[in-house]
Amino acid sequence: MIILGIDPGIAIVGWGVLSCENGRMTPLGYGSIQTEAGLKVEERLCRIHKTLTDIIHHFKPDVLSVEELFWNTNQKTGIVVAEARGVILLTAREEGVPVFEYTPLQVKQAIVGYGRAEKRQVIAMVTAVLNLKKPPKPDDTADALALAICHGHCAASKLGRFYNS
Repeated sequence: MIILGIDPGIAIVGWGVLSCENGRMTPLGYGSIQTEAGLKVEERLCRIHKTLTDIIHHFKPDVLSVEELFWNTNQKTGIVVAEARGVILLTAREEGVPVFEYTPLQVKQAIVGYGRAEKRQVIAMVTAVLNLKKPPKPDDTADALALAICHGHCAASKLGRFYNS
């Protein structure tokens, strides 16, 4: 199974692609889609859509694992991130890639074993699980890989199949 993990954002969208075979996860590619702050929102969303479409065409994922929207205290930022997340979901739908959503708590639980883990702990575990030489940068990319790993663990479990069916 090829899993595309996405950490949604407007300035930075983290992405990571893993191959998950018999419980072994191998990174196929990862990085970030970055948009400049001075651009109009619609231009930023268009860039996210086009780049994500290219990533999907290149890696041909079987599924997309995305973080559920975490509402922060800045409502304006939350709305724009929600718009970017909508573009991500639409792109996956247009390309025929099934979407699975996970909360930050679920991702941390799957990666670290503790739902309130700190970001540095998640990054360290992503680096170790995928046998990377150095932690992925920016942090959004590490989060995207964590989302892909989370789906790899959950999809293989009976409980994961129950919740994601």
